[in-house]
Amino acid sequence: MKKVLALVLSLMLVMGAASAMAASKVTLITMDLMDQHWVHVDEGCKDAVAELAAAGVDIDYKWDAPTQGKDDTAQIECMNNAFADNAEVILLASNGPDTQAATIEQYSKEGVKFIYVDSPANYPAEQILATNNTNAGQTAGEELLKALTEKGLADGKIGIVNVNAATQSTVDREAGFRKAFEGTAFEILETQYGQGNATESQNIAANYITNGCVGIFGTNEGGTVGVGNAIKEAGGDVIGVGFDQSDAIKELTLDGSLLCAMAQDPYKMGYEGMMSAAKVLAGEAIEEPLVDTGVKVVDAAALAE
Repeated sequence: MKKVLALVLSLMLVMGAASAMAASKVTLITMDLMDQHWVHVDEGCKDAVAELAAAGVDIDYKWDAPTQGKDDTAQIECMNNAFADNAEVILLASNGPDTQAATIEQYSKEGVKFIYVDSPANYPAEQILATNNTNAGQTAGEELLKALTEKGLADGKIGIVNVNAATQSTVDREAGFRKAFEGTAFEILETQYGQGNATESQNIAANYITNGCVGIFGTNEGGTVGVGNAIKEAGGDVIGVGFDQSDAIKELTLDGSLLCAMAQDPYKMGYEGMMSAAKVLAGEAIEEPLVDTGVKVVDAAALAE
């Protein structure tokens, strides 16, 4: 009997040690797997995981997102999968801040910790790491207004190609952009939504150009690429501004199809998000609940440096 008891105790100790050595699971869930913006977030996460591993902190990291573009339901399914996979922390760029709140609340009550990167949902989390999108959108508007004024224009139609009416980050960008034109004679037309798809956004921008717009704003990477491609194809002198940095956006900026784009810091979102996840896993307090990861204006001159 004593031998059996000793064996049971030994197994319990081994299992306990194995459990203690098991890597903590952290999942990054973004809006899609296509935009280079999210690729850079993933790169930041991976570098942080490697740095933590060198310090003896083992994290089992995974990146997941809807495969067919931005979709609230598909992103919720990614959360379901992460929970089923025993993720302890989810780094989430929420595509639907209201529609996803109930799912986030459910898993938060089950002990999963959430950290928002890029775009928060309307439910409390451990931390938000994102651009101050309202200010960045206003900066985009000011850059466009300055270019239009230098061109000798005091009025005219302006188009906006947004992602959807729910994603808080791009909604805030639009609000800031509109603010830049308050008190001017420029007319901001009704916003059109391209779901972040470059082809769909290009069609919308082309319609704006046909409608006589003098300027167009794309609120995210796909929208900005669409705006730039439409201006390039039209061969006119419509001025386009946008958000994010990708090879396509850089090329469109260098060839003059886009005036500039607001470059966020997605790498920092991923890196700092993962470092915060490690703190949460260690039971440490998050000192900064809201982190502005910054933005800068990137035009042809900046790219040529």
